[in-house]
Amino acid sequence: MAVATNTTPSTLASLLQQNAASSATGTTSGATGNSTQNLSNTFLTLLVAQMNNQDPLNPVDNSQITSQMAQISTVTGINSLNSSVSQLVSELQQSQAVQSAQIAGRTVLVPGNSLALSAVSSSGSTQTLAAYGGFSLGQAADTVNVTVKDSSGAVVRTISLGALGAGIQDFSWDGTTDSGAKAAAGNYTYSVSASANGQPVSTTAYSAQQIVGVAPQSDGSLQFLLANGTQVGFSAIAQIL
Repeated sequence: MAVATNTTPSTLASLLQQNAASSATGTTSGATGNSTQNLSNTFLTLLVAQMNNQDPLNPVDNSQITSQMAQISTVTGINSLNSSVSQLVSELQQSQAVQSAQIAGRTVLVPGNSLALSAVSSSGSTQTLAAYGGFSLGQAADTVNVTVKDSSGAVVRTISLGALGAGIQDFSWDGTTDSGAKAAAGNYTYSVSASANGQPVSTTAYSAQQIVGVAPQSDGSLQFLLANGTQVGFSAIAQIL
């Protein structure tokens, strides 16, 4: 009677190597579950065939079988870990979306230099106007000025803020012009200049915008919808006012 030679171990090793390679590429949780189950079934089938057909004069080394079983457990564990991580990421994204929705209606500072002068309160025929903006300073400055311009580029107001520290700062404008008159409600722009010991300090302008909604993206990230019709990612928000 012909006796089968012990060629199955190499087949088992190939099976483990192929599955480890496919696991490293990252699969969906459903595919991972099927792959893990198929791998386990195939491994057991081959192992039983190996034991049944081993050469009595050259039996399979027990340490080899133990090593192969340890490898199958490791690969199965990796697949289970991939599935768990995918589920965790999904849950974190859902939690982030819920938490982000809670800041809808809040005003934030985002890159830009637009300034919206609008009514914040009214009493009879009298309205109180206000506009809010922000900027960052590369270092502490002893002189900081904000220059407000209208749609034609004409300067309507220069606001002296004095000495300020490094980092993000915010300011408000009540609509009063340099001549003492009240500016009309509407859209304006502004620029910031700063200096320390007579040397210019770097500045970055930030526009104050209200968040009106949150839009989840296909890649799991979030975009914040702003009242001016634009949208930004969370990383673009410099400060929540």
